[in-house]
Amino acid sequence: MRYLLYFSLVIFTLTSCQQKKDNTDGHEHHTPSLQSEADTVKKSLPKETHAMIGDAHITIKYTAPVVKGRVIWGGLVPYNEVWVTGAHRATSFEINRDFNINGQSVPAGKYAIFTIPGEETWTFILNKNWDQHLADDYDANLDILRFTVAPEKSEEHQERLSYVIEKISESEGVLKISWEKINLVIPFTVERS
Repeated sequence: MRYLLYFSLVIFTLTSCQQKKDNTDGHEHHTPSLQSEADTVKKSLPKETHAMIGDAHITIKYTAPVVKGRVIWGGLVPYNEVWVTGAHRATSFEINRDFNINGQSVPAGKYAIFTIPGEETWTFILNKNWDQHLADDYDANLDILRFTVAPEKSEEHQERLSYVIEKISESEGVLKISWEKINLVIPFTVERS
């Protein structure tokens, strides 16, 4: 009887190990509790945002820094200088449909998002060179558009930089960039097929 119990325990252990092995397909799998723990990490993390506006698929890839008690605006992020609007690599914005932003038509493609933060207004930039480190290789001649936008002050503190795309309709969306107590809200429309 003791051997039967021992044998059953060995089989159970081997089966459990095999199931764990089968679930590790080279991709990270997070449970909600592990994901919330990851948000307490006090270093920049790679992030992705995906959204559908009508039949347009939008992907934003960025590295999200944290405040960590630092002075952000006019400190870590200087005023009146080009910023990758994230950490490390330039933030990329990819869309598979032509779209319109601030009255300007932009062809489908992949771009870098840059901003120039100011005390009163910011400059929002889409640049053709999406694959670059910080603003080291930034070239204004590659800007596909740039315009001035007023940042919104928030009562809520956003510890980690966040990009969100809110769907308004089948052709309208809003890009919202939030960090510390600043929100940048950029409306856009997608050209229908």
